[in-house]
Amino acid sequence: MPDPAAPAVPPTPPVPLAALLGREDLGLRQIAGPRDPAAVVHWAHTSEMADPYPYLLGGELLLTAGVHVPQAVEADAEPDLEGYFDAYVARIVAAGGAALGFGLAPVHDTVPRALAGACDRHGLPLVEVPPRTTFSGVARAVWQLMARARHAELRRVTEAQQSLAAAAARPDPVPSVLRQLAARVGGRAVLY
Repeated sequence: MPDPAAPAVPPTPPVPLAALLGREDLGLRQIAGPRDPAAVVHWAHTSEMADPYPYLLGGELLLTAGVHVPQAVEADAEPDLEGYFDAYVARIVAAGGAALGFGLAPVHDTVPRALAGACDRHGLPLVEVPPRTTFSGVARAVWQLMARARHAELRRVTEAQQSLAAAAARPDPVPSVLRQLAARVGGRAVLY
């Protein structure tokens, strides 16, 4: 069960799900759930448990090959799995999961329709992971995108600090600092 005392998000910037889906080298494809351009992933986690809820922190792209899925995945038995997938997806959503990645091969050749339906009903993005893409490759891509975002944030903060220090060193520092501060926050700054 997620720890209520733990921070809701890690100290690194989240990765837009769209950026991950846009990586051609991964070949990921969203096949169900909401297509929200603002959807983000805070990390990637792999689990083959039928109930991963106790081990999720929230914000994960949960990756699974479907090993946990009951063997009744034959086309004629798929309706029997609706309840299983409904409970599975509901638990991921309750834990704060950001998206579900379902790997094709070696266990399943296709994503079960009942899983896609459950993701649509519960509002969880479902991403198909092609056989050539490893889960560790997806996790590495998440970390690479997070590192780039963190680097950009640090650069932005450093540039802001340098511009404020330069403004403070001018002969009339208060108006200069206020102008720089207003520009950096995208609003107004006044000395009260």
